[in-house]
Amino acid sequence: MDNIINIKLNMYQTLAVAVIALFVGKYVRKGIPLLEKFCIPIPVVGGVIFAIFSCILYSYKIAEIHFDSSLRELTMVVFFTSVGFQADIQTFKKGGKDLIKFLFLVVILILGQNFLALGVAKLLGLNSLFGLASGSIPMLGGHGTAGAFGPELEKIGLQGGSTICIAAATFGLVAGSLIGGPLGRFLINKYDLLKTAIPVDKSYYTGKKSYENKILNMYEDAAFQLIIAMGFGTIFSFFFQEMGLTFPVYIGSMLTAAILRNISEFSKKFSIYMNEINNIGDISLSLFLGISMVSLHLWLLASLAIPLIILLSSQVILMTCFAFGSFFFLGKNYDAAVMSAGMCGFGLGATPNAMANMQAICNKYVPSVKAFIVIPLVGSLFVDFLNSFGITMFMQFVK
Repeated sequence: MDNIINIKLNMYQTLAVAVIALFVGKYVRKGIPLLEKFCIPIPVVGGVIFAIFSCILYSYKIAEIHFDSSLRELTMVVFFTSVGFQADIQTFKKGGKDLIKFLFLVVILILGQNFLALGVAKLLGLNSLFGLASGSIPMLGGHGTAGAFGPELEKIGLQGGSTICIAAATFGLVAGSLIGGPLGRFLINKYDLLKTAIPVDKSYYTGKKSYENKILNMYEDAAFQLIIAMGFGTIFSFFFQEMGLTFPVYIGSMLTAAILRNISEFSKKFSIYMNEINNIGDISLSLFLGISMVSLHLWLLASLAIPLIILLSSQVILMTCFAFGSFFFLGKNYDAAVMSAGMCGFGLGATPNAMANMQAICNKYVPSVKAFIVIPLVGSLFVDFLNSFGITMFMQFVK
């Protein structure tokens, strides 16, 4: 690998490649109706194509492309801040029971993923730690948790634990993005769920002004509202850190956005331009996923041993069955179908992948406000804590 060319893209070049991947994904999905029919997200289509190209360059020792990840965090925070603006108290009242239900499902999923990983590893005669590296660490936890716990597995005896966890997380990221849309579409069509969709008031998205009267400065105001929420959100994050609490970087911005939204609702002194904020958030989500997908190191998957492929395939089967069962547990309605599609991305990759799956479903059918509030809240506030606690318990068990 000494002669391989190292191509280092800066922040702007990385963003440009991600946008090109989005255009390619949009063109390919439009040209292959099956992809659109089964609600495969555009960033996944274009990103995987570019990741395959990058993998070929690396595999033939031609070049390795390194991407600057600076804008990944910014676009992620912008998106989740836009989600925070949706969290008005009235919506919470409607979605409170589903929030508890989804939280319960997360706990069951953590246990299921780890017990399955250990069970399959035992059947294959593998080290239990090797099995644990394919459980909720990379699946529900994604690359962040994989990066954190991989070294811990190495410390207690798993050679190459970090590489295994990162490779498994990469597999999950792709798999979760591919199965969520088709599952959601299947449930909606099979059970004729559009009739159960909750109508969304146009004013909810337009700041109580008609869509036809939307003008450019509304986007300006929406962008300023997002920036204010993100800026003041850092104050929340600072206090959380001082208290010894660990939360994702975007949680402070989400809370600030929710406060601004509810002040607007109750005081009627100013408008929150939800349509514009949602549009900016959707663009940010696409950019975040575009950067994430083009940066995938697919050669890690190519080097996976057969036993790990079996372990990960069993996780995909579990996730598909679990998401299907979650649909019935969450109410067997349109919101439940959208959340089940999100569950696939949530349980095999990360919260943004869940959002992309749900966005693809809602773009094809109608919005689901409840789904776009429940999953980000659970993903940002609870899942890392619960998963870390569960992983620690399992690690003590298999030592």
